[in-house]
Amino acid sequence: MRLMTQPTDAPAMPVRADRSRRGGFRALRLALFLLAPALALYALFVIAPLAQAVFYSVFRWNGLEPLTDVVGIANYQRLVTDSSFHRALLNNVSVIGVSLLVQLPFALWIATLLNGNFRGRGLFRVVFFIPYVISEVVAAILWKLLLAPQTGQVNGFLDAIGMEGLTKSWLGEPSLVMWSVLVVVTWKFFGFYTVLFLAALQAVPEEQLEAARLDGANRGKAFWYITLPSLGPTVRIAAFLAIVGSLQLFDLVWVMTAGGPVGASSTMVTYMVSSGIKSQEFGYASAVAVTLAVISFLFASVYQRAVLARDNVESSGVAR
Repeated sequence: MRLMTQPTDAPAMPVRADRSRRGGFRALRLALFLLAPALALYALFVIAPLAQAVFYSVFRWNGLEPLTDVVGIANYQRLVTDSSFHRALLNNVSVIGVSLLVQLPFALWIATLLNGNFRGRGLFRVVFFIPYVISEVVAAILWKLLLAPQTGQVNGFLDAIGMEGLTKSWLGEPSLVMWSVLVVVTWKFFGFYTVLFLAALQAVPEEQLEAARLDGANRGKAFWYITLPSLGPTVRIAAFLAIVGSLQLFDLVWVMTAGGPVGASSTMVTYMVSSGIKSQEFGYASAVAVTLAVISFLFASVYQRAVLARDNVESSGVAR
């Protein structure tokens, strides 16, 4: 006997789609609820000040009088021809270059040494990380005392070993001050990247290195063909952090030199603060702040799409 089935009144697919849609809305509401405090803080301390800086940048304003002198984009046009801003920008580029070409390779070399098995390596790790732990203001004051022309220990050491001809006013000569700042920046931050690289080195599979040694590869080839490719994501993240930090460099330079002498060690941030506080050109300083924010945002966006996107795809594929 053939059984007769009654047709259902509604298909199952729309019901499932409706349930899936409701589940997606619930997940979205939960995500927004959890993110609300962070989004509120971000809007309060990032978006609102940036919008305020954009508003101030179209005025000629000394910070005291009412906002009445509208100049439009004149402050931004001034940036294009301002040689002092150009020098500050070039100094930031110099810091980026030293960070990528000296600081990161030096940190990787130290991390490779510290990754070995020898007595006292824990102590060495702490010693190399100490400069990063020290406050930037404290480090700047320390180096300002060390590099003082008359009472500084650097010149005193050169005098003591009979090299009086090499004593200099390290922070007072325009041709030397930026080199001194670059040395301090490298000393201050290489410890952070050393720890970063050291953590990545400990995740390199030991089986691959052992197989390479059995195949006759020496230590250099094993590092170049196995260790370094495994460190690729960490190196790219470290480069991103180094560049962004170089663009925002302020504390060390401001305490050591305040951008002097004659702007020889100024960065974009110290130039912005100097224009706003010392020269009382808050509208122009706001234009500098907006320009720096745009440069940082464009770099972060391009770097994310061109460099970090592949790492994100690979990590998501591994997670699946």
